[in-house]
Amino acid sequence: MSEAARERLTSWGAETAVVLGSGLDSLTDGVESEQRIPYRDFPELPRPSVEGHRGEFVLDTSGGTRVLFAQGRVHLYEGHSAAEVTAGIRLLAACGIKRVILTNAAGALNPAFDPGSWMQISDHLNLTGTTPLFGRPEFLDMTTTYSPLWRARVAKAARAEGVTLHEGVYAGMLGPQYETPAEVRMLRHLGADAVGMSTVLEAIQARALGLEVAGFSCLTNWAAGLGAEPLTHAEVLSSGKTAAATFCRVLRLALSD
Repeated sequence: MSEAARERLTSWGAETAVVLGSGLDSLTDGVESEQRIPYRDFPELPRPSVEGHRGEFVLDTSGGTRVLFAQGRVHLYEGHSAAEVTAGIRLLAACGIKRVILTNAAGALNPAFDPGSWMQISDHLNLTGTTPLFGRPEFLDMTTTYSPLWRARVAKAARAEGVTLHEGVYAGMLGPQYETPAEVRMLRHLGADAVGMSTVLEAIQARALGLEVAGFSCLTNWAAGLGAEPLTHAEVLSSGKTAAATFCRVLRLALSD
């Protein structure tokens, strides 16, 4: 089934793909089932096991532009390797994608970035302890991992929509446990503004394939020690769903510009 399913992705003709993080799958609500292709149709793709990650590609348009939405991802903490975590990025590139927009749910570290808002990723800290390039002498320049052109374009769209869009550094951790208050203090000292358990490996793989990369964190909660309530995945999913509509407006305008 892989070749037939791959042809469906390729024939859609999209050059932009959006990877949806926890709680953000509502961005594709209303798309008919015939425009959805489950990950199980691709033997090379591992299946997500975390709630909020449906595991399907959605063929849709945004701002008049054809887009491939990847609804859900797998993570290192599910027992996957870095190569498995980034298999979807390699598949998208093989299907003609030129630009990948990575989204995630993250904990806010910067006290000026309130939960419920969005942060555009300007740079990242890969603290997972691995890389999808492991085992190959591939010395990739990561200076401008997150496209300055797309950062400016999306920031302009956010201003036009009256949406607060922070910009900052994302710290990618292994998980699945949330960070301790001591770890949160460490991350702040390292310069991180948000923390999560995804995205950094996908960004590395995408850049190694020559794709343009943009990244956005939905700040669903305060990181440990910065808020009064215990951290739960249910809170992440709920906050992500609420904030998805805001991001959809910004994305639509950015893609139509």
